[in-house]
Amino acid sequence: CVSSRLPRSFPAVPILQALLYKPLTPSVIPCVFHFRASPSTKISSRFCSWIKPRVPPQDFNIFRAGFSANFTAMTGSSSKQSSSVYDFTVKDIRGNDVDLSIYKGKVLLIVNVASQCGLTNSNYTELNGVYTKYKDQGLEILAFPCNQFGGEEPGDNAQIAEVACSRFKAEFPIFDKVEVNGSNAAPIYKFLKSSKGGLLGDGIKWNFTKFLVDKDGNVVDRYAPTTSPLSIEKDVKKLLGLLDSLKQQHIIPSLLVK
Repeated sequence: CVSSRLPRSFPAVPILQALLYKPLTPSVIPCVFHFRASPSTKISSRFCSWIKPRVPPQDFNIFRAGFSANFTAMTGSSSKQSSSVYDFTVKDIRGNDVDLSIYKGKVLLIVNVASQCGLTNSNYTELNGVYTKYKDQGLEILAFPCNQFGGEEPGDNAQIAEVACSRFKAEFPIFDKVEVNGSNAAPIYKFLKSSKGGLLGDGIKWNFTKFLVDKDGNVVDRYAPTTSPLSIEKDVKKLLGLLDSLKQQHIIPSLLVK
């Protein structure tokens, strides 16, 4: 018996296949199943089942474990969640895979860039300045081209690299063009947005939205597109531990004078 209040598009077949994927032991009889779908997804993120097993109860545990494994295998669902930016692999501007764990121990400034935006000149210029100043202290800037805002990054990767590296002399890494909003958003951006929402929701509002990530891969701050990279410098120095060292430099001479 199956009861449901699901939309017609809900793929119940994989769930039933998951039940039948392996034979049940004779002592386990599923009596009633209730399926409930989350409004935001076609596959239930709040899957509920109610089973009245016969004895022995250990068979019910076997059934429950088997069902969970089969359901995951059939639907691709998984409870594993990313905990830091180091859990992601992205592609660079040449299409090569880059495991972001190579940046462990560094402070990251992650930016969605565009070549034809009104903010392009000022942001590339200031990002270059900040990167040049702090790259040897442990700062990395990761730039992700995106064409979702006004179509202001229309070129292919080769054209984007030409603009960023030749025209603006960017020394920080430029990655593959991605989408940052919508169902096709890059996984790294889904993680960034879920970690730090914006003023009017999680969505990226425009080109040059910035995320600041600490040395442990945690997203600690988010800045609007109009926020100048130079104005973020103090936050960068704090995560790099440079503010503490400056304080010590001022304290030690004062102690010597006393």
